[in-house]
Amino acid sequence: MTEPKTDSTTGPVTGTMGGRASRLRAGLVGAGMIASVHARAARLNGAQITGVAASTPERSRQAASRLGADRAFDSPQQLIESDDVDIVHICTPNHLHAPLASAALQAGKHVVCEKPLAMDTAQATALAGQARSAGLIAAVPFIYRYYALVRHARARLQDDDPGDLRLIHGGYLQDWLLEQDDDNWRVDSTLGGASRAFGDIGSHWCDLAQFVSGHTIVSLTARTLRAHDQRRREASRTSFSRASAVGVLTPVDTEDAVAVQFVTDRGALGSLLVSQISAGHKNGLRIEFDAAAESLAFDQERPETLWRGQRDGSALLARDPANLAGQAQRVTSLPAGHPEGYERCFEAFINDVYTGVRTGSAPDLMPTFDDGLAAARLTDAVLRSAAAGQWTDITAS
Repeated sequence: MTEPKTDSTTGPVTGTMGGRASRLRAGLVGAGMIASVHARAARLNGAQITGVAASTPERSRQAASRLGADRAFDSPQQLIESDDVDIVHICTPNHLHAPLASAALQAGKHVVCEKPLAMDTAQATALAGQARSAGLIAAVPFIYRYYALVRHARARLQDDDPGDLRLIHGGYLQDWLLEQDDDNWRVDSTLGGASRAFGDIGSHWCDLAQFVSGHTIVSLTARTLRAHDQRRREASRTSFSRASAVGVLTPVDTEDAVAVQFVTDRGALGSLLVSQISAGHKNGLRIEFDAAAESLAFDQERPETLWRGQRDGSALLARDPANLAGQAQRVTSLPAGHPEGYERCFEAFINDVYTGVRTGSAPDLMPTFDDGLAAARLTDAVLRSAAAGQWTDITAS
């Protein structure tokens, strides 16, 4: 078991529970790829993985061995109700997020719930309200916030006054659903939700746009594209796996790509292209902010540099803790030239969550269920705009 972690950005994950020092005890619901990421981050932050619950008792036993959990629970509800679990990590298909998160909050457990928080805005509104009423830590892994150079860009735009922010633009491109034989449970709207490409990855981009800029997207127009009206359905196809020519062709009712234009509450214009069918792009999130005096661009696949453009030239700013803004220094720990990536971001996110559990207060800038609700509202607006073919306001009800 990993010892409690200390470094320049975090404190030990042990806290006082019931009058005694104790490690946080985490339970995982779900056993796929993202559950492995959660388990690693939890262990690196010193938590005890008390148990795991998968779709069946047998899969729970297999996952417990693979993920280093103390025990396998026969059902998610059994894990949620266990006295040996302080915080529940929900890593299931999307249709289970809301009922499991609600049950965990009702049981007095802190929650980390994968996005989307819920299948629709009504569910997300109820969950966010339940979390606020319960006074528990309830977080959603919008983990791209935890790249150091994302935080540095945020500080430059919000604290260093480069002039009015005028444009926000970019895209999030993948290719893992390029071909008709490519499939996953996310394609099925009953399991993944009415929006796939935007709900799955476009929501990450929009969270980053609003987080870095301090603006709020208030109105948008969207068009969706479906490359395949049928896909070859294969049970238990894992995310990002290569297609195999087996299974039955099944109708598809979710989008493969979305083009969005938007305006913010402070008058900036924006554009976004989201795709899961762009050949050669694996996880290509790129975002640019154009202010009056300078532009800043971040590429998730090249996270050690931030592009900075000014009238008299441009430069790549390398991640160097000595030259970063304070909020960026808090989420970086390795010296310059030692790359930090996706899993390091997840580790820093989980540290924020566990710090909130220990102290009873969510750390500043940690993504909460309220941010999950904001993403649900944006997704709803994208679908309504695409259906109506017109500009649509993001509603707060």
